[in-house]
Amino acid sequence: MNIISLVNTIPEVFASVEDLNSEVWRQQIQLEKGCNYLFEANSGTGKSSLLSYLYGFRRDYQGQILFDDVDISSFNIKKWTDIRKKTLSLLWQELRLFPELTAWENVVIKNNITKFQNKKTIETWFEQLGIDDKREAIVDKMSFGQQQRVALIRALCQPFDFIMVDEPISHLDSMNADVMAEIISAEAKRQGAAVIVTSIGKRLELQYDHIFKL
Repeated sequence: MNIISLVNTIPEVFASVEDLNSEVWRQQIQLEKGCNYLFEANSGTGKSSLLSYLYGFRRDYQGQILFDDVDISSFNIKKWTDIRKKTLSLLWQELRLFPELTAWENVVIKNNITKFQNKKTIETWFEQLGIDDKREAIVDKMSFGQQQRVALIRALCQPFDFIMVDEPISHLDSMNADVMAEIISAEAKRQGAAVIVTSIGKRLELQYDHIFKL
C-alpha cells in the first residue's frame, strides 16, 4: 500500500459540530508510504479514534478512508486480517499486551506467526531499550513505561507499509524515548514504510514530513 487518503472524514460524535477547527477532520489529506507524520491533538479530539479507523477497528465515522483509492468500508474480515499481517502495524495507546505472559512471550507469540524478525534482532531491541533484564518478567508486574517498550518491539515483528504509534513515549524518559525513535526510524527506513505518530504532549522526536493539528 502506498497512499492512505482521508476524504471529509469525521467521527460521528463530531458530525454536528459546525465550527470544528481541525487540519484533519472534514479535510482531504494523503499519507504517503516512506514519510513521517505527526498528529498533535488535545485530549478528546479523536486522536486514538483516527488510528482505530485506519486499522479497521472502528467504523463510527462519516466520509471516506481510502487505501490506494479503495474505500476501506468495502473490506471484509479476511481482507482486514491480511492488511494487519502485512501492511499496517499499530502500537495501541493502551498497549493490549497479554498481562499473564512474560515480556519475551508477548513478543515471540507474534513473531512466531509472522516469522519476520530473527531472534538476534529482537534481543538487540530489548538491550537497546533497557529491558533485557525484564525478558522473563510477567508483563502485569512491569511498569507502564517498560510495557510500552515491549509493545513497540511486538509491533515491529511484522512487515508493514505504515506503522502507527499512539502516544508511544507518554511514560518514557528522554533517553528511552530517543532510543525508541531511533529504532522505529531505522526499521521504517529498512521497510520503506511510513510512520504515523500521535501526541497530546510529549512527541516522538522524528524528522516529520508533515505535522497535523487534530
